[in-house]
Amino acid sequence: MTEHTPPIDKQDYEALSEFRYQLRRFLHFSENAARSEGLTPLQYLLMLHVKGFPGRAWATIGELAERLQMQHHGVVALVSRCEKNGLVRRQRSPTDRRQVQVHLLPAGIEHLQRLALLHRAELNSLQDTFRVARITSFNDGER
Repeated sequence: MTEHTPPIDKQDYEALSEFRYQLRRFLHFSENAARSEGLTPLQYLLMLHVKGFPGRAWATIGELAERLQMQHHGVVALVSRCEKNGLVRRQRSPTDRRQVQVHLLPAGIEHLQRLALLHRAELNSLQDTFRVARITSFNDGER
């Protein structure tokens, strides 16, 4: 710890603990919501990252690997399972034949929309909790 770094006090630990608790509760909610749609949590995340990729409605296998923090071959297997279930389709890039684009299919969009509505409501209910969990010593270095 340097001279300019304020010590972490009990309140900071409580805020960190509460944040991690609420984050885990949200992740648990998300996993259960995906399963209730007949999807695995990773299938839901894959579709979310395809739909939510900045600037376009598709993503490459490599981009999805980064977003999911998975190995390339693991994402290929996940995409294969989603493709088999009619959720996504692969398409070779028209500009770079080495790239594989992943696009959502109508069934994937329907699942994703239902889950996104549930997640938005859950996030809205947690909004105040995450705001309270802000730790001033970690944000601005002042006490």
